[in-house]
Amino acid sequence: MAGFRALAREVRNPRNSTALRRTSLRKCLERFAPYGHRATWHHLCARAGLAPDDRGPDPARLIIALEELEEARAVWLAYEAEFAERRRREKHDGIRQPSAIDEWHRRTWGGCDIVPCATPLHHPTARLADVLRRMITAMESGPGDDCPICSQGPIEWRDDLERYPLSGPVCATCGVVVPLSVLTPEALSMARRPRFERRYAGV
Repeated sequence: MAGFRALAREVRNPRNSTALRRTSLRKCLERFAPYGHRATWHHLCARAGLAPDDRGPDPARLIIALEELEEARAVWLAYEAEFAERRRREKHDGIRQPSAIDEWHRRTWGGCDIVPCATPLHHPTARLADVLRRMITAMESGPGDDCPICSQGPIEWRDDLERYPLSGPVCATCGVVVPLSVLTPEALSMARRPRFERRYAGV
């Protein structure tokens, strides 16, 4: 099975057919898809000006999408290297109990569903690399009251998510499923309230 870098070379190879280059880009998402496969594909298409179902897209636009994905992957690989080094130091010092960031990293191992979205068509508009940096910063800095990606919200609790996690706090503005560990108890409590209670909570 080809790895991410081998597939990226196939996307760039001008001797390949456009259909093969598109397929190779889709396969890259089987190795690294921060929002999940479908949401990441839709995001890349929107950013690069591709039609998601176009079987013969402009190769130059495929490269634009690939470069954004590669940039985000570089951010994630650097984080994983730093994470592994930190865990080695902690284990050397006798710290074995996993933290919230350890649990988040365990669930996102391999680079898929790092920042899951509630639906494939609703995702952040910023570059993938910027979104990953914001989530990593939020994980490392501790709980807050706002969405770690867009800082806008509102955050609403949903029990009808299409994929794992099946329930959780979702930012109504950018569409990400916000990890529980980056929200304060107060923010989680507000998210669980009915919409009309949230609307008038500050009145």
